[in-house]
Amino acid sequence: MKRTKNIFKITAILTAAIFLLSCSPTENASQSNSQLIVLSIEGKDYKGTTADYLQSDVIAGTTIYADPATANLTVKLINPAPVSLLGTSQYNAITVKRYTVTYLLPSDPDNPDYRLSVPGVDTPYSFEGTMTIMIDVDATAAISFIIVREVAKAEPPLLGLYDIGGEGVLEVKARVDFYGQDMVGNWVEATGFLTIFFTNYADE
Repeated sequence: MKRTKNIFKITAILTAAIFLLSCSPTENASQSNSQLIVLSIEGKDYKGTTADYLQSDVIAGTTIYADPATANLTVKLINPAPVSLLGTSQYNAITVKRYTVTYLLPSDPDNPDYRLSVPGVDTPYSFEGTMTIMIDVDATAAISFIIVREVAKAEPPLLGLYDIGGEGVLEVKARVDFYGQDMVGNWVEATGFLTIFFTNYADE
């Protein structure tokens, strides 16, 4: 009888240990056990070829077009140890819901002329967009989104590049912040960057 009780105690301890291992910070502290990661952000050159930068034509003939970009995102577990015991939980998947784009002048603090960019004067205004993309743990998603709006090309400083004809180029760094939620409702975010060259490229 005593041996049977000991077996029950050992079983209970093992069950409790497995349960504690399977509880991620999502359940314990309302913090997600999943992390959203930006693997890369891709733009296109002026010929339309995929590149790790963007050459943005401020006006094509007499038409203004928005510029898309592609973000390659993945989801990883912060604490993957319990996975070997119980497998990945469906609650670890992340749904990306919105993004923001902020334009910055190239960082060069050693340059005596370095200063913070002023939206509407040095760079286009920042903006926010929405999306609904679910990404499972260890999966990768290529998300297409607008990184330069049409309205930005109709306002300073891009408006001032119309008549330069490629002789003047505005280089900026676009910071893209992605925001999402795991299936429990915890918010996560990730940041990526893309260099953009603005000018009036020659029309073919």
